[in-house]
This record gives sequence, C-alpha cells and structure tokens, in this order.
Amino acid sequence: MTETRVLLFPYNLQFFADGEGGEKTEQPTSKKLTDARNEGKVAKSKEIVNGIALLGFFFALSVFLSFAGVRFEEIFAWIYSIIPDVVSYNGSGLTIHTITGIFRTLILKMLIILLPFFVIGFFTGFVTNLVQVGWKLTLKPLQPKLSKFNPVSGFKRIFSKDSIVNLIMALAKIFLVCYIAYVSIRDQAGNLFILYDIGLKAALSLVFKLICEVGIKISIVYIILGFIDYAYQKWKFTNDMKMTKQEVKDEYKNTEGDPKIKGKQRQKMMETSQRRMMKNVPQADVVITNPTHIAVAILYDNTKDEAPRVIAKGEDYLAKKIKETATESGVPIVENKPLARALYATVDIDQTIPPELYQAVAEILAVVYTERDKAV
Repeated sequence: MTETRVLLFPYNLQFFADGEGGEKTEQPTSKKLTDARNEGKVAKSKEIVNGIALLGFFFALSVFLSFAGVRFEEIFAWIYSIIPDVVSYNGSGLTIHTITGIFRTLILKMLIILLPFFVIGFFTGFVTNLVQVGWKLTLKPLQPKLSKFNPVSGFKRIFSKDSIVNLIMALAKIFLVCYIAYVSIRDQAGNLFILYDIGLKAALSLVFKLICEVGIKISIVYIILGFIDYAYQKWKFTNDMKMTKQEVKDEYKNTEGDPKIKGKQRQKMMETSQRRMMKNVPQADVVITNPTHIAVAILYDNTKDEAPRVIAKGEDYLAKKIKETATESGVPIVENKPLARALYATVDIDQTIPPELYQAVAEILAVVYTERDKAV
C-alpha cells in the first residue's frame, strides 16, 4: 500500500498585507501634497502643453508667413550675390575663414526669422505649465535616481497601467492626425493638382496655407486630448497620493506630536490649574452651589476689582472638592441654582461677573457680610 504524504509549507499572511500599513483609503493631507509639490510631483498633462505650443507655432506661422517669406528671399538673393565674389576670393577660391563668415551671417539671418516662433513657443509652454501647476522652482526632478536603473522597476513601468494609457493616447493621436491630414488634403486636392501651372510664390503660398490649416486642426485635437489626459492625470495623482490610516497617524505624530503624550500634557496642565484654583477657595467670600453639581467661589475686593470676581468653579467631583475646602476654611456656602448655573456658564476663572448678575450676587454678599459682622 502506497503511503501518501502531505507536505505543509509554512507561510506568512503578512506577505499579502499592504506594506505601508493597510489600504490607501484616506485623502492626502496638505503636508503630503506640499512635500510632493516640493519634489516636483504634480498633476499635469504634457499633451496640453504640446497642443497649445503647436497651436502657437502654426498661428505664428500664419501671421509671420509673409515676414519669413521675404527674409528667405533676401537670404537666397544674398547667397547668389556673393557666390561670384567667393569663387574669385583672392584667386584662391573658398577658404575656412570665408566659409565661417558666410555661415555666421547665414545663422544670424535664420535666427532673426525663427525668433518669433521661439518666443511664442516659449511663452505658450511657460504659461500653460504655470496655469496647470502654478509657480514652483525645484531641481529635484532633475536629480539622478538609482531606482530608475533598476531593471525590475523598468519592466513594471513598461507593463504598467500608465504605459497602457500612454499607448492608447499615442494611437489616438496618430489616428486623428492621419485622419485630419487626409480630409484636409482631400478637400484641397483640386488646388494641389494646379501647383505645376501656377507661379512659385502662389504655389508656396497655397502649400503654406494648407500646412497652417492642417496644423491648427491637429493642434486643436491635441488640446482636446490634453484635457482628457489632464483629467486622468489629476485622478491618478489623487489616487497615488492617498494615504493609509497608519500614514495619517504617523504624520500627525511627526507634526503635531503623539496624541497620547499631548493628552497627558493637557491633563497635567489641567491638574495644575485645578490645584492653583483650589488654593484660592479659602480666600472666597462665598461659594454659590447648584447645590450638588455646580459650585462657584466668589471674591469681592473693592480695592482691586470693580465687581465681584470668580476665583474658582467646577462641577460634579470638582464642585464637591470646592465645597469641602470651603467648609474646612469657614467660607459660607449658599444654594442658588439659577445663579450658580449662570455664573458657571458665562464667567471664566479670574473674571468679574457681568452687570446682569450684579443684583443677585450683591444680595447674597450682603447677607454673608451681615452674618460675618454678627459673628464678630
């Protein structure tokens, strides 16, 4: 008979748990968002930037087309005008010095033509990024990270959800660009067939007009895709920034301190304040009670205060301690439920009573002072 053996492999359930303390269900705190922003981690779409920059380029092309055309004509005229002089330069033909001078001048003339496009491209890109993420200078995204060279991390990035979204976005851009170009060329097919029958300037003008028209349409599509991408990036950034409950607790401890320690500190401060308050009870003129739940000690020193002052108050256990201290010190205790509640609710310790309670307190103090004079 064959013996069946069952192999038991020990496993740790913690392996399946979230390594950061649980599921990320909490919204990111302002501190985490600020730290992420300082590191250059923000929700933004490159597609919006590319689309608006492309739109600015083709807009500049349509506006400065005549300017660029005139400059190009001047460049060609200048080149053809210097060819005879260059060939016969000192009878020695082209030299390095001559070629360098020609290229330096040519580059300068080209930069003058391209300058409007550079300015508009920089301005549109800068403003678009500023609108998306605001003004924040940081060099941390440029710092090299060894984790980027990790082949495992690279493999995960290739097959991640972001890669799939980027692939879909790229395919959508290719399809839409091809479709727009096809429709635009199809609509202008009649004009394209006459390019050989018209002059050079008219042909160039027609081609540039078609290029600007197609470019502006493609730019608008880019911008629309950019807004879709921005909504996705915003949603993704919020999800990535979410925190576990443990992370929220740890952050609160690091910024505000341990709640248990702060609670103990508040308790000690309260106990110290209560001890200091209890030392003032023997100086009181009278203690007004609820009678069992509330006790308020009143002192009137006409040399210092304009009105009677509350020097101690408490409820339940503390009220009981105030009455015991008052009894031991010979301080009169008077029961007046409405007045005790009003004093406890409206007057803080070491504050004078409000004018609306003058009459009620004065009547009690008058009785206390009369009884004191009789005892003397």
